[in-house]
Amino acid sequence: MRGYDLVAFGETMIRLSPPDLRRLEQTTLLEVNVGGSELNVAVAAQRLGLRTAYVTRLTKNPLGRMIANKAREHGVDTCHIVWTDEDRVGIYFVEFGASPRPNAVLYDRRDSAMAKIRPGEVDWDAVFRGARHFHTSGITPALSSTAAAATNEAIRKAKEVGLTVSLDLNYRARLWTQEEARRVMEPLTEQADILITTEEDTERVFGIKADSYERVAELLAERFNLSAVAITLRETPSVWRNIWTAIVLAGGKLYRGPEFEIEIVDRVGAGDAFAGGFLYGWLTDGPEAGVNWGVAISALAQTNPGDLCWATKAEAERLLKGGGLRIVR
Repeated sequence: MRGYDLVAFGETMIRLSPPDLRRLEQTTLLEVNVGGSELNVAVAAQRLGLRTAYVTRLTKNPLGRMIANKAREHGVDTCHIVWTDEDRVGIYFVEFGASPRPNAVLYDRRDSAMAKIRPGEVDWDAVFRGARHFHTSGITPALSSTAAAATNEAIRKAKEVGLTVSLDLNYRARLWTQEEARRVMEPLTEQADILITTEEDTERVFGIKADSYERVAELLAERFNLSAVAITLRETPSVWRNIWTAIVLAGGKLYRGPEFEIEIVDRVGAGDAFAGGFLYGWLTDGPEAGVNWGVAISALAQTNPGDLCWATKAEAERLLKGGGLRIVR
């Protein structure tokens, strides 16, 4: 049997959200979802047609099983998950706002099962056998020093056996400082082939700033000798109406994705859906296809509640062909 097209490695948490734009301190109900950057990527890529696997460390309890079950529901292989009888599954809360109050996130993930992962716990030889590509993000090494070491081990092993590697910079100020992120992420990015980021994260982690998004991409490609740099771009006229697109620099050529005005339902996981779509296009038809699929599938992903992408390939194709807003019968 052929190996995976895409292997993703990171933490998934249980997400709890008050309904109806309520504040956390006023709500009497919480909606439950599953989400985490790398699983979100694997799901989007799987829904477009890649064969994907997700590697993480989970506690053997109902919450851990909920996460694994949700991954399998989307067709993502979970047979390489590391299970533990100890530790805990991380939780986070999302409080949805409306202009002028922005969305807010509260983490409860300290000492999670994934934060305690160590090098040597994952059989990367088995995971990577016949695989094509490995993906992770800056969230995973931010969890702990052992998670950072495990991330480095995974990237190093992926490169040794011939996989291409992508990183989503994904800076989280509530997990580590800019200085800590730079110290860890610079050597990891030097091993990567593809970097997915935002202009803001690039400045905060690497201190790179320029007068255009295109120049930021060029500086990143030059500094880290990257095959491709993808930058997602969001304008926010209001909390619930955004303009969404992306650019990709690959092989010295710039590719611009389509631009969509989105009526936001849930923007959490949008960048991850872009990464999944981009990697699908990149692996099947190159960088131009990557930026188009990435922008389309992530635009659609923001029209559904929850972190995970529920859009289909047919919907993304229709959107890229200029599909309108009339009811689909």
